[in-house]
Amino acid sequence: MLGGLAGCADGSGAADGGTTAAPKPPARPALCRPDLRSRVTGRVQAAGATELSGLVFSTTRRDVLWSLNDSGNPPALFAFTTGGRPVAEVAVAGAVNTDWEDLAAGRRGTLLVGDIGDNLAERPSVTVLKVPEPRPGAVSVAPTARYELRYSDGPRDAEALLFDRSDGSLVVVSKSFGPAGGIYVARRPSSRRPSTLRRTGTVRLDEGQAVTAGDVSADGRTIVLRTYDLAYAWRRRAGETVAAALRRRPCMTDAGLLSEGQGETIALTADGRAFLTVPEGPHPAVRRYGSSGEAP
Repeated sequence: MLGGLAGCADGSGAADGGTTAAPKPPARPALCRPDLRSRVTGRVQAAGATELSGLVFSTTRRDVLWSLNDSGNPPALFAFTTGGRPVAEVAVAGAVNTDWEDLAAGRRGTLLVGDIGDNLAERPSVTVLKVPEPRPGAVSVAPTARYELRYSDGPRDAEALLFDRSDGSLVVVSKSFGPAGGIYVARRPSSRRPSTLRRTGTVRLDEGQAVTAGDVSADGRTIVLRTYDLAYAWRRRAGETVAAALRRRPCMTDAGLLSEGQGETIALTADGRAFLTVPEGPHPAVRRYGSSGEAP
């Protein structure tokens, strides 16, 4: 771990010898407090949920999470409580799971399915599906939009999809084992024609930390990205886009995730003060990370 990522300031300063004050750094994310603790809240009981990749809280029920399996599995969404009890398994009609990797909450009760994985970096385009969050008892749901996305600088492998509610942008962070993953943005993508994912900067993490998932809190103030081992957090400034916040240095949470097993999921609570993870494997444990004084 590199100590240089302990703070959240962006390192900017006055350009005229001190006559202009540097922008005030945002508050340190609660996730980076030294008293961060983890606890197992349950185990996922859905038999088919064995390769979970992507996790997000329901937009209507605070105790329910949605997730999905990655490549080679049926195109389905799983809902379960934070204790792991199954709530629903819903097929996405007409969809193909080429390499589903992440899930994000969209606007007005929608979920965004990120078919963005590309291990060999050879797909000419990737896809994000917008689906209405299924109602209790639903067995299938049809996408209301399909966004075909093409990278401006050629194919990339990626496992983190974020939605910026402030401007409707889709943000994808590429997976790289170097110290910097690419930040790609599709502003107001169209479902009628391919949209471009333009590189707008880089995420500066520790060497060897490949991004496997991400989330934005429902209040829009906190962003988190995870790797197989670590989680990094940002606190957004007022009026700042998700992509702009990611270009600043994050703080590193005191959460060692590698012991969970292969981890490609992370979901922030609505206030961004805690996150949950679920690793791959049969009946995986649901873990909640929050400060020792955090309410359950």
